Amino acid sequence: MARADKVWHLLPSDPDATRRLAAAARVSPVVAQLLLNRDVSDPTAARRFLDCPLTGLHPPAALPGVTEAADLVARAVADKRKICVYGDYDVDGVTGTAILLRLLAKLGADAEFHTPLRLSEGYGLNAERLRELARAGVSLVVSVDCGIASVAEAEVAKEVGLELIVTDHHEMKTGLYGPVLPAAAAVVHPRLPGGDYPFGELSGAGVAFKLAWAVAQRACGSERVPPEVREVLLDAVGLAALGLVADVVPLRDENRIFVKHGLDRIRTHPSVGLKALLTEAGVGPDKAVTSEDVGFKLAPRLNAAGRLGCARLAVELLTTASVSAADRVAKFLEGQNGERQAKERKYTQQAKEVVDRDFPADPAVVVSSADWHPGVIGIVASRLAEHYARPALVIAAPNGEKVATGSGRSIPGFALHTALQACDELLEGHGGHAAAAGFKVRPERVAALRDRFNAYVAGHFPGGNPAPRLVLDAEVPLSALTFGLLADLDKLEPYGAGNPRPRFLASGLRAEAARLIGTGEVQKHMDFRVRQGETVMRCVAWNMADRLEELLSAGGECCLAFTPKVNEWKGSRKIELQVSDLKPGAVAPLG
Repeated sequence: MARADKVWHLLPSDPDATRRLAAAARVSPVVAQLLLNRDVSDPTAARRFLDCPLTGLHPPAALPGVTEAADLVARAVADKRKICVYGDYDVDGVTGTAILLRLLAKLGADAEFHTPLRLSEGYGLNAERLRELARAGVSLVVSVDCGIASVAEAEVAKEVGLELIVTDHHEMKTGLYGPVLPAAAAVVHPRLPGGDYPFGELSGAGVAFKLAWAVAQRACGSERVPPEVREVLLDAVGLAALGLVADVVPLRDENRIFVKHGLDRIRTHPSVGLKALLTEAGVGPDKAVTSEDVGFKLAPRLNAAGRLGCARLAVELLTTASVSAADRVAKFLEGQNGERQAKERKYTQQAKEVVDRDFPADPAVVVSSADWHPGVIGIVASRLAEHYARPALVIAAPNGEKVATGSGRSIPGFALHTALQACDELLEGHGGHAAAAGFKVRPERVAALRDRFNAYVAGHFPGGNPAPRLVLDAEVPLSALTFGLLADLDKLEPYGAGNPRPRFLASGLRAEAARLIGTGEVQKHMDFRVRQGETVMRCVAWNMADRLEELLSAGGECCLAFTPKVNEWKGSRKIELQVSDLKPGAVAPLG
């Protein structure tokens, strides 16, 4: 199964609509065109999209279940009952857990936290862990970024006398008559049946922030909280931003507000732990923290602990007031992340070899190995889904284990959680959403799962899997790439899911001085220059070392899909192209 070639799709432009929006929203034609490309055509909506004031966050009381949950938490704090924040082990869960813990500490609560061990406890609430918490004197458990599908575990909580609040954003279990909710004292979810919350795409950390905000108001007896509590909530906006970006939720509406203001808060007022993390990740204190910094530098380091060990360290990093402890944990996470990267590269290469040798014609990727670490397979599934443009299931099945751990990633137009539901009888459990999911399967059923999953994918795409599309905002000559243009593009920050960084097309280029680059003996990237008329620019093509021959196949003539970036080095500023894809020849075929 070869790498899937992308079909380039150039978005159409309407000069009249662009001029109208530019005038009404008081923006440049370039920004207006990009807003239209993102389906933002109303001038008021355009200004809200660009300005995204912090006051644009919807009031917490509007979130279904939050009022009941805030009352329960505030009462538990006042009564000095022991509270446990039970958060998921990924960045979204870790940051949401830290948000609630920091607020509870400010309110003087008797609070602790738990993050599940990925391998032994798995995703979601764990029945035996709930029993242990009850035996340890915990009275109230608040889940973060998990629990909506823990129907049986909620019954256990009730049996052992735990008051349970579920806060989550994942898909609910479904029964004959619709969603099946856990029998908790309160359930907080942006898409709760019967609710009318105006934005259903919050992440787990976003939901946790809304609960923290409501608890602060309830505990302080007013919608206006004291300055010291307000500072905790502003810090929480930064933590929520980390979770939102890491969980790849659409950066629209209040998610965009969270991320824009949260990233600024991280830059100007980093906590002790975040400051240490920024240092280890090489994110400079004198520059704005971007969503790319979160996605490629901060989130992987926070995730590393949960993937290879226990996410507890990440929560401790985000809540500690000790500089020495923060430095120690940040350095440990740096080491864990390096180990994770090495495993990811190794497993991905092994998986590609298996697919290309044994399953080249399958409509989906389903691979397993006894040697793979369960904490890394989700990233491997992402790499495979992107490489082959196929839904991918990756399974870690250690020898001697009765149940293997699987992780899946999807492609546009294919709801992964629905596909796994169709394979339910072969699985020991599963959960997730359209783009990503986790599951458990007995090793002896992997072959049957492969057959069933492939059959489902083939039925979903009867004409064959769709070719992946690369959407391009506009075709631009290299001479138009000025610092002024890039300053205009910056107005659309923060970028992320639902608001990708603008990607452009340049045709009629000639590649020169192409070479492979990388660290040590691993040269995974390409570096080259392109010439168009009198304009010459440097290009970097990350993870495209295998396409060097293709780049030069037409005598160096090529077309590029790219994003322009400013490269600053030793006081020098130059515009360079970050290449997303390439096509040999002077004219790019479009679809």
